[in-house]
Amino acid sequence: MLDVLENNILRFWLDNMQDRENGGFYGRIDGKGQLQPEAEKGAILNARILWSFAAAYRVLKKQEYLEAATRARNYIIENFIDPDYGGVFWSLDHKGRPLDTKKQFYAIGFAIYGLSEYARATGDRDALDKAIALFNSVEEHSFDNRHGGYIEATTRDWHPIADMRLSDLDQNYPKSQNTHLHILEPYTNLLRALQELSPSIPPAPSGSLCSGGAAAPAAAVSAALRRLIAIFTDRILNPETHHLDLFFEMDWTRGGGRLESYGHDIECSWLLHEAALVLGDADVLTRVEPIVQMVAKASEKGLNPDGSMTHEANLDTGYVDADRHWWVQAENVVGWMNIYQHFHAPEALDRALHCWQYIKEQLIDREHGEWYWSRRPDGTVNRDEDKAGFWKCPYHNSRMCLEIIEREL
Repeated sequence: MLDVLENNILRFWLDNMQDRENGGFYGRIDGKGQLQPEAEKGAILNARILWSFAAAYRVLKKQEYLEAATRARNYIIENFIDPDYGGVFWSLDHKGRPLDTKKQFYAIGFAIYGLSEYARATGDRDALDKAIALFNSVEEHSFDNRHGGYIEATTRDWHPIADMRLSDLDQNYPKSQNTHLHILEPYTNLLRALQELSPSIPPAPSGSLCSGGAAAPAAAVSAALRRLIAIFTDRILNPETHHLDLFFEMDWTRGGGRLESYGHDIECSWLLHEAALVLGDADVLTRVEPIVQMVAKASEKGLNPDGSMTHEANLDTGYVDADRHWWVQAENVVGWMNIYQHFHAPEALDRALHCWQYIKEQLIDREHGEWYWSRRPDGTVNRDEDKAGFWKCPYHNSRMCLEIIEREL
C-alpha cells in the first residue's frame, strides 16, 4: 500500500495536476487521460487534494508532499474561501475566479477536513483558525435548531436555495446521509487537531477565533460531534434494515424510496466508530460499537464473489448500480480492517484482503497512474468518467493506504 500510495496515487497528482500557470491544481483529466486545462475547479477536489497531501506529509514527512499540501492550502484560502460571507465557493473557473458561489455544506465540510489535517501536519495556526471559522459557518447557517441535523445548501449569502442537491444523481431533499457523513468526518478531524495541538501551539493573538485557547473551540466541536453521532444512530440508521437511509425531510421523515448505498454503509461504519473514539466518551462508544458492527454487516449485501463491492441499489425499481467504483472499494478495505482490528473478526480481514486483491488487479492503472473510476459488471474499464476531476480525487484511495499504514494491526 505504501508503494501504491506514493508511486501510483500521489505521483500522478504531483506530475499531472499542478497548474503552474493559474495556480492550484487543474480541474480535470478525463477518462481517456486527456488534460482539460480550462475545466472548472471544484471545492471538493481541492479540499481533498489538501487533505491527501497534508496527511501524507504528516505520516511520511516528505518535502514534496508538504509543498503540494501548501499549494492546496494557499489556493483554498486565497480563492475558495468567500471573503464577504464566509464559507467556500462551490467552484471557480480555471483562472481562479468564482464560478458557482452557492454554499454546499458538504464542500465546506471538506475544506474543514483539509485545513484541519494541514494544521495537524504542520501546526499552522492560520489553517486551524480558518477551519474553525468554517465550522462556525456550518453551525450558524446549516444546523437545524428545531429538528437537529444539517441542511444541504444555501445561496452565497446564506439564504434558502431551491435546488439543494449535491449532484445531478441526488434527490432534492433538505437533508441527506451523505452530507451528514462528510460533516461528521471533518468535525472528528478538527476535534483531533485541537486535541493534538493544544499543548504545543502558542497562544492565539488577540481577536483570533482561537483567542480563548484551544479548549473553547474544542468544547464546541465536541458538542457538535456528539450531536452528529446521535443523529446517525437515532435518525439516519434504518432500525429495521441497519442500512443508512439516504434522504430526509426537515423533520427527518424518510424520503427518496427504498435506497441502499453499500459503499456509504461500510464507509460510515468506520467513520462513525472513529468519531466515537476521538470524542473519547465511554458511554457513547459503548452505544456506538454494536451499531458499527450492524452497519458493516448490512453492507455485506453489496459484496461480490470477486471481492469487490457493488455501489448501490434501488429496491423500489430494481435498479442496481453494479459498477465497481474506486471509492467504494477503498472504503470497503478500511471498513473491514476496522472491524477486524477492533472486534477480532477473522472473516473481516479476509474481506479486506480480497477487496485489496481486486483493487490491485482491476482498478489500479499501472501504465498511467491513479485508479480507474470503475470497472463495469462485464469487467471493462469505465473510461466515460474522469480519471481526475470534480468528484475523482486522491482522497478515498490515499486515505485507504494511510489508514492501513497507521493502524496497529
